[in-house]
Amino acid sequence: MPSALSPISSCPTESEVIMSNEQTNTPKVRIGRHDVGRGNPVYVIAEIGINHNGSLDMAKRMIDGAVLAGCDAVKFQKRTPELCVPKDQWNIERDTPWGRMTYIDYRHKVELTKADYQAIDAYCKERNMDWFASPWDEVAVDFLEGFDTPCYKVASASVTDKDLLRRIKRTGRPVILSTGMSTLEEIDAAVEIVGRSNMVMAHATSAYPAALDDLNLRMIQVLAERYGIPTGYSGHETGLAPTLAAVAMGATFVERHLTLDRAMWGTDQAASVEVGGMMRLVSNIRDIERSLGDGVKRVTETELKMAKKLRRVASTAA
Repeated sequence: MPSALSPISSCPTESEVIMSNEQTNTPKVRIGRHDVGRGNPVYVIAEIGINHNGSLDMAKRMIDGAVLAGCDAVKFQKRTPELCVPKDQWNIERDTPWGRMTYIDYRHKVELTKADYQAIDAYCKERNMDWFASPWDEVAVDFLEGFDTPCYKVASASVTDKDLLRRIKRTGRPVILSTGMSTLEEIDAAVEIVGRSNMVMAHATSAYPAALDDLNLRMIQVLAERYGIPTGYSGHETGLAPTLAAVAMGATFVERHLTLDRAMWGTDQAASVEVGGMMRLVSNIRDIERSLGDGVKRVTETELKMAKKLRRVASTAA
């Protein structure tokens, strides 16, 4: 079947369209209770990340918000500060909501503890919500292996961290690879390490918030064609329209940061969506899914009634 940019020499029959769609469908990857891939509902991830600011209570309130919005999963970020923060930044002081402290102390302040994650694990099970995380170092992977999470997310910043990729690969869990701040050659190298058989990929622009002119949503289709795996969109823009456009363009999953209040302290809050916005986003995604159809031209029953009413000359069989 010709690509979206190729000229169409003739109109295919309905059976040809259906056969072609089956042949070009990318593989499906099972993540938790959901199949991610074409022909399945868009998998919606609410990225809590570090927007909880180290508060278990706030994390639970965000989980509640994701449940209310109809999201399929929530995602956190897990770091070992001593491994993720360059040593020359450890003792740089900064003002925080908890007073003035060194950067390394601040990074520890916003990390959830093992007890916190145990509570999150139990709470998500109670709320029927999948949860997983982006580990930023190998120790974080070992930590998360203490929980039966459905997958791992490779953050855009980690695409070139080959040791981390190999450690994640050894878990055997599905992988979501985000591709912000990465060249195609860097993505190729990451895919070579992790493998395509149990991977989905997210187009992303790593700016918080990201400017509309930098989003380049057509990369969703480029990545899907290049790697032949389910491809989605991780959005960091303000507003919802680009994420909805990504779904219309074929994104099989979407991820947006969730917050209780965009004015809260934190580097990701301004690029996040509040609970009311997430509710609208998920509702609109489901409307888009219903309206896309299968690409086969047909006259609906409603249209037949309208034709009888509005057409001057009734159509007749040849």
